[in-house]
Amino acid sequence: MNQAQPIRVLLAEDHTIVRQGLRLLLESQPDLTVVGEADNGEIAISLAEELQPSVAVLDLAMPKCNGIDALPLLLQASPNTRVLVLSMHDEPEYVRPAIRAGAQGYLLKGADMSDLVKAVRSLAEGHSFFSPSIASYLVQDRQPSTSEDNDNPLTPREAEILQWIAEGYTSPQIAQRLSISHRTVDTHRTRIMQKLNIHNIAGLVKYALRHGLATLD
Repeated sequence: MNQAQPIRVLLAEDHTIVRQGLRLLLESQPDLTVVGEADNGEIAISLAEELQPSVAVLDLAMPKCNGIDALPLLLQASPNTRVLVLSMHDEPEYVRPAIRAGAQGYLLKGADMSDLVKAVRSLAEGHSFFSPSIASYLVQDRQPSTSEDNDNPLTPREAEILQWIAEGYTSPQIAQRLSISHRTVDTHRTRIMQKLNIHNIAGLVKYALRHGLATLD
């Protein structure tokens, strides 16, 4: 039986030590391989066009075309590549432009190393991935400003679980990814429905799509 091809990853990070550490982490996984490295945005675009990676891990603060400017050009050069932004910034002025430019994931540099592996795999599978604080911000920032919403904002964990639900994962699958019990996931699901006054999965999916927690592709 033929083994599945490894996920091809392009790393774009201007700090050499950080980039080398990311490479070691990713290549310690049997299903991931780093096919190229870039220390500025221009090289990232060029390598994406040449290598056509599955996932590009893109730092926002890079010389010679920063990540925000490089992102749409990279996607134009390699349309099937999915972009994971890796940044130390979780402020709206960084998050919003990255998502508008086409990023399918946004991971904070303070996240656990295992989250990077999860994020790359998630994007390669056609899903999106956001750090919990980013997911929570997207929900709270973009939902209608009603008294009910303000009284019942989703917690970071609830926003994260809503993302997985919208991406089509079952409770046992979400539980496995988050290392919690499926009963805990079901409890969160019930609370999410109560807070949003949505009582079916289709409604949750529509809500997540409207608020940037999931994509149609």
